[in-house]
Amino acid sequence: MNKRPLGRSGLHIAPLVLGTNVFGWNTDERTSHALLDRFFDAGLNAIDTADMYSVWAPGNQGGESEAIIGNWFKMSGARRHKAVLITKVGAELAPDKKGLSARYIVAAVERSLSRLQTDYIDLYLSHYPDTETPIEETLRAYETLISQGKVKAIGASNYSVPQLREALTATSEQNLPRYEVLQCLYNLYDREGYEDKVRDLCVHEGLGTITYYGLASGFLSGKYRTPADAAKSKTRGGRMGQYMNERGFRILAALDTVADSHQANPAEVALAWVMARKDVTAPISSATSIEQIDSLIRSTQLALTSADIALLDTASA
Repeated sequence: MNKRPLGRSGLHIAPLVLGTNVFGWNTDERTSHALLDRFFDAGLNAIDTADMYSVWAPGNQGGESEAIIGNWFKMSGARRHKAVLITKVGAELAPDKKGLSARYIVAAVERSLSRLQTDYIDLYLSHYPDTETPIEETLRAYETLISQGKVKAIGASNYSVPQLREALTATSEQNLPRYEVLQCLYNLYDREGYEDKVRDLCVHEGLGTITYYGLASGFLSGKYRTPADAAKSKTRGGRMGQYMNERGFRILAALDTVADSHQANPAEVALAWVMARKDVTAPISSATSIEQIDSLIRSTQLALTSADIALLDTASA
């Protein structure tokens, strides 16, 4: 499978990243390992996780996803070196475990490396901005990790344009490591924040862009078309109300039309649309079953026509 350069990081990834926030939450370890096997067997190579996954699940403390991935690395041997491993730091695990201070990053990376059973992270992301820590302190901590070989490249997640500019300016003026990747919300429904505010900066600075919620929390899969459909899902149903409006249903109708013409399903088309954006390196999507992982794989093989893209662009404008 063709790999895409991830900005100027030196890393190359397939056009779809496997999200693993479900590992250790609603996907057990055995199933998670089967999903990883299937994903890599198809030629895909990037995994996205975070130290906080899945702290929100009853009984969890964070790090469950990383631990499951680490056990898979141990069992799968050489696949660690074929994988582009993305994890994140800074989200709150407990009142005293959060943020991007140098002290916290240095401690947190050791915990992540231990759970992941590896001695390096390919891409380490600041999960959220930390307004209480100077950006220079954060970047100097990353400088140490890079010099030690524990991290290959760094990036930011959920940063606003001013916050990202501040980080890039600090890099330029003080010769600090550079955020080479931005992870942000983007899909057929949620277009405005990225296209109006973020995209131009990423393109101008040569940043890789990895997008999350590629299926708008599942709405773009076409499974949720009525309030009754939403009520069937305890984890995602409550989010569907924001999408069930005239524009949302117009997008679903366009997805249905394109899907029918390609013998695909709406989710595959929605992800293929993101992958077709020249300014996006890859979307993230997760799966909880082999059926779903096979659908993700098919989305990477779906070639939308210019007419398909125009129809989807118009419907989602």
